[in-house]
Amino acid sequence: MTQISTALTSSDLRKSQIFVVITAFLSLLAIVGIALYGLPLFYNFYIDEFGWSRQIVTSGNAYAKIIVAPLFGFIAGWIVDKYGPRKMLMTGALMTLAAFLGLSMMKSLSLFYISYVLVALGYVFGGPLPCQVLISRWFTKNRGKAMGIAYLGIGTGFTIVPQLVAKLESTIGWNMALVTLGVIIVLVSVPLALFVKDSPSKTDVTIKPEPAVPVKTILTNPWFYFLAFGSMCSIGAVGGINQHLKLYLKDLSMDEAAIANIISLVAFMSLAGRVIMGWLADLMPRKYVMIIIYLLVGGAIPLLLLPDFPGRLYIFAVIFGIGLGGDYMIIPLMAGDLFGVRTLGRVMGIVLVADGIAEAGMPMLVGRLFDISGNYFTGFLVLIGLALFGTLVISFLPKKKIVG
Repeated sequence: MTQISTALTSSDLRKSQIFVVITAFLSLLAIVGIALYGLPLFYNFYIDEFGWSRQIVTSGNAYAKIIVAPLFGFIAGWIVDKYGPRKMLMTGALMTLAAFLGLSMMKSLSLFYISYVLVALGYVFGGPLPCQVLISRWFTKNRGKAMGIAYLGIGTGFTIVPQLVAKLESTIGWNMALVTLGVIIVLVSVPLALFVKDSPSKTDVTIKPEPAVPVKTILTNPWFYFLAFGSMCSIGAVGGINQHLKLYLKDLSMDEAAIANIISLVAFMSLAGRVIMGWLADLMPRKYVMIIIYLLVGGAIPLLLLPDFPGRLYIFAVIFGIGLGGDYMIIPLMAGDLFGVRTLGRVMGIVLVADGIAEAGMPMLVGRLFDISGNYFTGFLVLIGLALFGTLVISFLPKKKIVG
């Protein structure tokens, strides 16, 4: 009788874990794949309609992240640890919808910046942070695979959104395209979040809780800052490319359909990157997986500076896409290894503050450098150096848990 009860419990647990992964997958698809990666596809429309510079069109994301990340990143980490990720997922989706509606109606920079504050809030409350905590609470064994599958949502949304934006803009205009995307984000991310459980029952003996690590212990440990700064470098490099890739391809006189195909290839390869890196993260020390990812990011960008040759952009898309796929996923796995999952929300709340500032600030710097020089040479060199420096910083991290 005891054996039957245990089997049923294991079966129910497995079903709940699958539901958790699907919920995180859809939330990441909507909040990151569609929203974060979709908005830069509208930059050229803002430039054409309002006459804004490249620094200005990237400044909304930068200023919003700089304002929101320090003010709300710590709070969001505390909220998710105390109250759970479910309500945060729904709140973030509604904030993102409000942001897209604001951008669709804007006629001035003021509404542009207000909307991007809502974008940043939606990302903090409904993006990677609650999804990472949700998965880490439900999984001990195979956490890397679970995280990798959930993060396929980002690549899936990123693969779809260039084609979707090109089609919507050509049929209903960029304003209504933004409205449509906002509605899609809510319809995709909210329904399952309504029913997901924040964590397993305390009576479920199959999930062994880890002892909580005091935040003070984390903040006084120098390795925490190595992790935060190293991830900032790579995320900054990735953000600099993602925010400017369509504008770079526009400068090559490519049409909307051809641009959408290149960006979709980057996104499609990011799916492979998430699977490969999630698999590797369960086979070898995650520090080494992190180094591989950062080298792929830093090694792909030089292809954009080389003279054109057949297949150049496709080779870039494959290498960069694989690195992109693992970049965001590996950080919470490494943080969980070093500090444990009981305080992962607070750890990642702080790390995401730093990463968000880098991800937003570097594109604006690259835009400024373009406005000064008229090309991307200097800006892309900065991104290459940043990614390689992040690799060096991460190489000093220990391989095993250092607190607790």
